[in-house]
Amino acid sequence: MGWQEAGRGWGARAQEWAYLFEPYARPANELVFGRLGVGANTRLLDIACGSGFAAGVAAAWGATVAGLDASEPLLTIARARIPDGDFRAGDMFALPFDAGSFDVATSFNGIWKGCETALEEARRVLKPGGLFGMTFWGAPKHLGLLPYFIKVIELSPPDHSTASLEQGDTGRPGVVEDMLAATGFELIERGAVDVVNEWPDLGTAVRAMAAAGPSVPAIEQIGYDAFLEALTEAFGPLYDDHVGLRIRSQFGWAIARKKL
Repeated sequence: MGWQEAGRGWGARAQEWAYLFEPYARPANELVFGRLGVGANTRLLDIACGSGFAAGVAAAWGATVAGLDASEPLLTIARARIPDGDFRAGDMFALPFDAGSFDVATSFNGIWKGCETALEEARRVLKPGGLFGMTFWGAPKHLGLLPYFIKVIELSPPDHSTASLEQGDTGRPGVVEDMLAATGFELIERGAVDVVNEWPDLGTAVRAMAAAGPSVPAIEQIGYDAFLEALTEAFGPLYDDHVGLRIRSQFGWAIARKKL
C-alpha cells in the first residue's frame, strides 16, 4: 500500500495506539539510543516515528529530534509531546530532509525486509560516518504477541497476510545484515531485547492491539467488534485476574554506520 493509505490505517485510532500500546517499546528505545551514544549534541531523525514516544525519550536525553511518519493524527500527538521537535508527514522512501542533516537516524519496527529504499534514504540524510539504529521482531518462539499476528493473518485479505509473513522474515539471521550492506551501511553490532505489553484487562488489551496498523485490513474484512472478539478469544487464556495481561516479546536490534 502507499504511504497515505498506511497513514490512514495507523491513524485510525491514534490515541489508543499512542497511550495504550506504543510505550511498550521503551526498553528497546533506550538500548538503541545508548548504543548510538545519543545525547546533547545529537541531531536525530526517527523514521516511522508514530506518536513520538521514542523521539521523546531521545529528547529527554538532550537530542535535537525530528520525525517522519505517514499518519498525521499520530504526528499531532508527537508535536504535543515534543513541541520543539520537527515532525513531518511523508514517505520514508522519499524523506523530506536534506542530505547530511543528521548525526543519527533510527527506526523502531518501521523498516522491514523489502524496504531497502528507506535504508537508502536514511543513509542519504545522515552526515558522513553517521549512525543508524533499527529494531524488528525477533524469533516467533520469543514473540508473546504471536497470537495477535496469527489472528491478523487469519482474518485479513490474502495479500495483506502474505505481506505480514514477509515482514516476519526480517529477523531471520542474515536478512538485516544483507539489507544494510546493500544500502551502504557497515554493521557494527546486532542483538536482542525484551519488551513487555501490560494491560489491566482484556478489553483494554484488545483495543490497544486493534489500534495497530496491521489490524486495519482484518477490521475492514470482518468489522471492528468481531475483530475485538477474536482477539479476546486468543488472549483470554493468558489473562491473570491478579496481574492483568502481561505479554513479553523480543525485538532484534542492529546498529550500523554510514560508509564513507
